[in-house]
Formats: sequence, structure tokens, C-alpha cells
Amino acid sequence: MAKGLKVPENITLFHLSPYSPELNPIERIWAYLKSHHLSNRVFIDYDDLLVACRSAWNALANERLQSICRTGWLTHEVQV
Repeated sequence: MAKGLKVPENITLFHLSPYSPELNPIERIWAYLKSHHLSNRVFIDYDDLLVACRSAWNALANERLQSICRTGWLTHEVQV
């Protein structure tokens, strides 16, 4: 944590424990993509892998992405 970091009032920082990938939503997204789009395949080369990853990422609908990233400990509070 940088001592000189100035956090705007409209941003909330969540301090995650080190070495806790289960707390990082991107880890859940990669697990979903691997299990639903990228597993049990053989890729011809690196470019083929990139195309498959791009297609899998673009196939994620907003609702699916939100459901994958939703957690009990992370809440979004709207301030009016």
C-alpha cells in the first residue's frame, strides 16, 4: 500500500489477503472460461489459443459475468 495514494471519495478500496486467489473475481472468470470454453481442446498454435480465448471472452454476457463475480462479502452500495 502506497502511503501517498490519494483515493477519491467515490472509490472504495478492498484490501485482499495475499495468496488468496478465491477472493479475486478474475480467477473465477478464468475458471469458468477454462471449464466451459477452453477445456478438452488441442490448440494448433499460440494464435489459435488467442482466437479461442477471445471468442470465449466475447461470449460472456453481462448477466453471466455478474453471476460469476458475485460474492457474499463484496457488496455494492449506491450512495444518492
